[in-house]
Amino acid sequence: MIVQHILHVSIASTFWLWQFLGRLHPLVVHFPVALLCVALVLECIGWYRKSSDWRPGITALVWIGVVSAGLAAVLGLVLVNQEEYSGKMVTIHQWSGFATVVLAVGALIALRLNRLAVFRSFLMLTVVGVTLAGHYGALLTHGEDYLTGVLPNGDPGPSPGNKATLAFASTNQPLTDQQLQDLNLEVRSILAHNCYSCHSATKTKGDLRLDSKELLMKGGKHGPILTPGQPDKSELIRRVTLPAGDEEAMPTKGKRLTDKEVALLSFWIEQGAPWPDGAEKSIYRVAALEPRLPVVPAATVDITQPIDRFVSAYFQQHKIAWKGVVDDRTYIRRVYMDVIGLLPSPAEIQTFIADTRPDKREQLVKKLLNQNDAYAQHWLTFWNDALRNDYTGTGYVTGGRFDITTWLYESLKKNKPYNWFVRELISPNKQSAGFIKGIKWRGTINSSQRTEMQAAQNVAQVFLGLNLKCASCHDSFISDWKLDDAYAFANVFSDTTLEINRCDKPTGKMAGRRILFKELGTISVDAPTEKRLRELADFLVQPKDGRLYRTLVNRIWAQVMGRGIIEPVDVMDNVPWSQDLLDWLAYDFVQNGYDLKKLLYAILTSKTYQLPSVGVKDAGLLTSPTFTFDGMVRRRLTAEQFADAVSQAFTPIYQDTSIVDMVPKQIHRAIVFPRAALVKNDPFLTALGRPNRETVSTSRNSQANLLQALELTNGATFNEALKRGAERWKANGATSEAIVTKLYWQSLGRAPSPKELAVARQLVGDKPSTEGLQDLVWAIALHPEFQLIY
Repeated sequence: MIVQHILHVSIASTFWLWQFLGRLHPLVVHFPVALLCVALVLECIGWYRKSSDWRPGITALVWIGVVSAGLAAVLGLVLVNQEEYSGKMVTIHQWSGFATVVLAVGALIALRLNRLAVFRSFLMLTVVGVTLAGHYGALLTHGEDYLTGVLPNGDPGPSPGNKATLAFASTNQPLTDQQLQDLNLEVRSILAHNCYSCHSATKTKGDLRLDSKELLMKGGKHGPILTPGQPDKSELIRRVTLPAGDEEAMPTKGKRLTDKEVALLSFWIEQGAPWPDGAEKSIYRVAALEPRLPVVPAATVDITQPIDRFVSAYFQQHKIAWKGVVDDRTYIRRVYMDVIGLLPSPAEIQTFIADTRPDKREQLVKKLLNQNDAYAQHWLTFWNDALRNDYTGTGYVTGGRFDITTWLYESLKKNKPYNWFVRELISPNKQSAGFIKGIKWRGTINSSQRTEMQAAQNVAQVFLGLNLKCASCHDSFISDWKLDDAYAFANVFSDTTLEINRCDKPTGKMAGRRILFKELGTISVDAPTEKRLRELADFLVQPKDGRLYRTLVNRIWAQVMGRGIIEPVDVMDNVPWSQDLLDWLAYDFVQNGYDLKKLLYAILTSKTYQLPSVGVKDAGLLTSPTFTFDGMVRRRLTAEQFADAVSQAFTPIYQDTSIVDMVPKQIHRAIVFPRAALVKNDPFLTALGRPNRETVSTSRNSQANLLQALELTNGATFNEALKRGAERWKANGATSEAIVTKLYWQSLGRAPSPKELAVARQLVGDKPSTEGLQDLVWAIALHPEFQLIY
């Protein structure tokens, strides 16, 4: 007994000592920061003055700085293990600290060898490392808003709760079921993001868990943490409102709770701390999986097409009046851009306007959909983004990534049925394997980014409108999906059995193998990977997988209408603005043989598509739950559409056809000019919104931005193309009026107004100059009528 007592005291003393030493880390780390920075300043002064008088002092400072930096790094390791810090910021802080030590040692070695140029470079990098490490150390100590919180628009941090921040807290009315659900979701999110790291199944400090109703109400080793109906008597509220320096303040690490978060917790406790009974999943909406065929509303004299009949019922419900359809010139440009991504020629516009057939719009859409190469070249952009297919970039240098361009182009050109399209991506042949193979990143990566998990994430996102990224690291805070679910699905793609990692730490538990929605089928657990993938593909493309086809039709609708029936398009559990329309489109798509062109034809020939476009000043309104549909959202041309439009109207942006050498030779014969969808990414396309495609990208921001403005005003690619175009137009030898008129027709599909013609002639001059023509085509290219799809 005496020996046991002595051992107990010894262990307790050691634990206290290590904690104490660990907490010296912030004190020690400030020492090398100051000394190394001073050494750099003195070195810069000495270099400027061409003097070596301060060399002994600089040497001493560097020596002390190196030793202190190393000591700080060691104590930091002790602190992170004793205090159980975790998270991305800790990792960055830790590795930037290690890098600082290495750079400081490098500076010292270079100084000892009298390699002054190398020494100065290392010393400068050391100070950068110290600054970065210190910055993230401050964020860990004082919260992520440590710098931003003092800015005019920053978050000043927690203070007494303010119920005015709650939309329904000031009404003093009983909460509706929806309001209770919203309140529950807010509270669960606060607890998940701020408390679960220490009080959940993963870690249970103080015997307290906050991730279930029963355990939260039970409290921890010091008793209950809340008193329903009385926030002022609840330990939870007391702890989160204590000053940051108090040893009982919560959270103990990282960012403190904001005013709104404290107010939400207080209001929730006032309401009796309601928590959904039964399954924890009940607070999240989960969309139906099975297909559904709603009854099509009755037709009227002028509303006969099914899409329009659903929209008409929606308009009646929301007291919205039908507007007249757009004119022929607007419609032909809109549908050309949406089907083949090109401008209609002046002759095509004039012919269409003069056509008197009542079904000329339907005939136009059919004609465009039959232009298979042009259709494939345009829609290649959409699918490249979604399937993260590109021609260069991360992974290609090391052979850790493969493109699917040939397979994708031919699939679009032949209008491959969507069920086969999906099947060949999930159970691939050699040409289509790049999608689920993912990117083999160089070096050590987070376990949630291993190729099998990439496959699970990408398949779920692209085909099911489902975010598995949170659940790939820990149980999701924004949905019902658990870490086990993500790993079990990733294991379907794996040749070996995966070990589950939580927040990049091995758990010792091996993952199972199962599909995300068990209603679709059961994977053969021990079958070879190839067989499992065939099973998965067959299960997902079944007609009874309504989610697969709802996701697809929603994406296509969003692409041509500017906003999905559900937004964001990757969150298919959100509420659609018309459930009946979405369900009917998906059901009809399956009945029509999974034909993408038939789906497009139905949408593009509807009266709904032909309504005037609607401008949206605040992009946030598009994802608002209160969004009301009243027509196509006005869109900016994509990077590829804009480049192709400039190429058509003025001169090819990309002149050298060899830049499409990464595209299969059989595609070359269909290229009139190098389409931007087929070229490697460059600063011009990047500025206009083309993503790097290292991750799935299923939507692009249609709002103008500063980078785009800078590229269109000063970018070399754009301005050199306009200069070439101006020289070509000048060489025609036509009069100023003839050139201006033709430029307007080719770019805007109309003649210039008398005022526009007068201004343009003045700009170009009586005798057209290259500079005047370049200014004119630049002005036209920046005209909203050129840049937007109305």
